[in-house]
Amino acid sequence: MTTMIIGMTTTMMTTTGTTNSPRLRHESKHQGSPQEDLVLAGRLRRLFPHDAHAGPEGSYRITSLYFDTPYDAALREKLDGVDRREKFRLRYYGESPAWLKLEKKYKVNGLCGKRSARLSTEEAEGLLAGDWGFLLERGEPLLRELYSKLMGTGLRPRTVVCYDREAFTYVPGNVRVTLDRNIRTGLNWQNFLRPERFPLKPLEGLTVLEVKYDNFLPELVRMAVQTPGRRADACSKFALCRRFD
Repeated sequence: MTTMIIGMTTTMMTTTGTTNSPRLRHESKHQGSPQEDLVLAGRLRRLFPHDAHAGPEGSYRITSLYFDTPYDAALREKLDGVDRREKFRLRYYGESPAWLKLEKKYKVNGLCGKRSARLSTEEAEGLLAGDWGFLLERGEPLLRELYSKLMGTGLRPRTVVCYDREAFTYVPGNVRVTLDRNIRTGLNWQNFLRPERFPLKPLEGLTVLEVKYDNFLPELVRMAVQTPGRRADACSKFALCRRFD
C-alpha cells in the first residue's frame, strides 16, 4: 500500500479584529470516509489534546452564513481556482448565536487570510433584514468594506453551512488539526439563527480533515494524519452546500 502525503496550501491568518498584523499559515484539506475518520480520530485522540473550546465530548458546532453576488462570483472563483478571491460570512459557535463574528476570508496567490469583527445578535439580525446603517456608524474598516460590497456588487446572504468540529492542537509549529462531521445546510438562509432547521447533508457520512500550521509541520503530525492511499483534494464545504440554494 502507498501512503500519500497530503498536499499543502499556504494560509495567512489574523486574529479577531481588523488591524492586527497577519501571520502566515499553511493549510491542507481532505475528504475522508467513515473508516478513515475512525482511524484518524482514534490516533489523534491518543496523541494530541483537544482545543480549549471543545465540549465534554471533544467537539462543538459551527454555523456560518456565506454571502455571494447575484452572479455567484465567490462560488465561480472558488470552482475555477482563481488566485485572488474572497468570501464574506457570518459565524457563531455552539447552539446559541449570542457570540457572532463577521469574517472575510481571502486568497492571493496561494496565501489565504482572514479578518474578523464581532457583531451583536441584534446587529446580525439587522444586517439580514437589510438594515445596514450600523456598518458605517461603527467605523471599522471591515464593516465599511462589507457595506461597500452590499451596495456596489449586490452581495447578499446565500447559503448556510453547519457542522460539528473535533479539533486538536500541537504547540510545536502551532498546529491545529480538525475533523468536521455531519456537514449540513438548509433550503433557506433565513434560518441561519435557527440551526435546528438544516436537514440537507451534502456529504452524508463523510468527514473533512483540515491541518493548519505556521512555518513547519512536525513529523509527528504529518505521520498521524496519513491513511493508506489518500490523495490530497480540494474540499470546500461552502461549494458543496451551494448546490442546494
